[in-house]
Amino acid sequence: MIGVLCKASQLEVVEEFFQLFKTPWEFYRPDSNYAVVVATTAEVRNVNAKLLVASGPERKDIDAELGIVPERAVASATLTCGDRSLPIYGGICGFGEEAGGTVVANIGAEIVGVKMSRPDATVIRLGFDLFEEVERLLTDGQPIEHAPTPTLDCHIDNLRSWILEAGIPLIEIPPVPAGYDFAVCLTHDIDFIGIRQHKFDHTMWGFLYRSSVGAARNWLKRRISSRQLLKTWRAAATLPFVYLGLAEDFWEPFEWYLKAEQGLGATYFLIPFKRRAGERVPGVHANRRASAYDVGDLKKEVSRLSEQGCEVGVHGLDAWHSVEKARAELDRVSQVSGRPSTGIRMHWLLQDARTPEILEDAGFSYDSTGGYNETVGYRNGTVQAFRPLGARMLLELPMHIQDGALFYPQRLNLSDEQAAQCCRALIDHAGNHGGVLTLLWHDRSHGPERFWGDFYLTLLEKLKAMNVWFGTAGQVVDWFRVRRAITFQRVETAAGVQAQPLCPGPGIEPPVRIRIHRSKQSSGQGTRATFVDIPWNGTSLEEVVQHLPAPLSATAVVDSVLS
Repeated sequence: MIGVLCKASQLEVVEEFFQLFKTPWEFYRPDSNYAVVVATTAEVRNVNAKLLVASGPERKDIDAELGIVPERAVASATLTCGDRSLPIYGGICGFGEEAGGTVVANIGAEIVGVKMSRPDATVIRLGFDLFEEVERLLTDGQPIEHAPTPTLDCHIDNLRSWILEAGIPLIEIPPVPAGYDFAVCLTHDIDFIGIRQHKFDHTMWGFLYRSSVGAARNWLKRRISSRQLLKTWRAAATLPFVYLGLAEDFWEPFEWYLKAEQGLGATYFLIPFKRRAGERVPGVHANRRASAYDVGDLKKEVSRLSEQGCEVGVHGLDAWHSVEKARAELDRVSQVSGRPSTGIRMHWLLQDARTPEILEDAGFSYDSTGGYNETVGYRNGTVQAFRPLGARMLLELPMHIQDGALFYPQRLNLSDEQAAQCCRALIDHAGNHGGVLTLLWHDRSHGPERFWGDFYLTLLEKLKAMNVWFGTAGQVVDWFRVRRAITFQRVETAAGVQAQPLCPGPGIEPPVRIRIHRSKQSSGQGTRATFVDIPWNGTSLEEVVQHLPAPLSATAVVDSVLS
């Protein structure tokens, strides 16, 4: 059991942190014994634990005893912790070269984390506030330059490693269903349903320019092939016939994506109202945000998507800043989809500090706006669905990979090979840590003049070849919601304090896994952690431990880990 001794302002942050690091914990009680205590307060001298993690740039009452003088202010920078590098956004203090113990974190030559051994305990002293960092990640998120770093996941990894290295076994429920390595959400923002709706407007003229001059320039730069160049010119030449209904609309998205993703299930975010640019839209060309269609034009398509196991969400216009407008947008899409509640992703990814609360009050079940327009990566530093601070039930499904960010000339402007390398790093992290990898491919990205469809098909084939659970955004969020509802009941026994997992009810599908870590073991190949995973669909713990493999003793292992 982990005890948490934190500042009064950090209660909500701590609760969310331990929804992500799903392991037994409680707020610190002086009359209880804990294997681990994580503290951000100044008073930690009387804490009794096998491992004490004292975190924060302020002085602690044990600093003098440890020989630490936390007086060197260090500018926010990238911290090295073992083999991980991660940014620190809040206040940091260095301890100087005179600090004893083993260095566990540093910024260049400056020591900002040390581990010291006492006769009966281990103390890790960190010069930054763990929960302050978590709060910033869950609210402001990360700037673009740190997008490639899953910072919040790294903080969880660090704490887990310190616990196991201290010889303390651990139980947790990883953020991935049993039987899979990670989850994948395929999503599509539908800004256009075809070029047929656009006659003599900026969309049509822009297409003709990009498919003529722009295509020739891209061919000369070897960004498109000769085949794609000819296909683009052919599309431009057939435009009058598309308007007359004599040729196929090459921007029509639904048939192409249903064929490409057959049987996988995807989420389509649809515009609720046509010809509305929205209010409070920053930047130039805000009027171009208005769409030539709305969900009412897509009743047949919505029915077909539902039949194919897909989900329809709201591509919001003004929902990010107005409860009244958010409810109207949800009602408009619900009238067509037949579902009273669904999720949302804001058009242009607009949001502010109040957006989660507004969306929740309007009745949305989840938001998937948390991502970047300019790049790919981890806006909030994690591959997990999380509850934004200030919301009560609304979950945020982070968006990680976007086609426009990868390929737009004004953004990353990557080649297919460069984009594959960029995506590979994100896929590898999900494979190692679980969670969900969320992809966004726009409506007309498969066709001329973008031709990002071939890359998407290759990416899908790579993911399909892996041990991946494909789910709609709603399905994945619902699974995370069930995982969050699992609690660890504190049980007082003759052997000491234990924590047993409790589920609101059986039937978790796909099942969660209970991971039982043993402390890190030393071998000829170095130190490694060992664990066993047990699938669990919400049945009793007695039924779970029967599946522990020999030579582990089920009762003994679970009792020792949970105590």
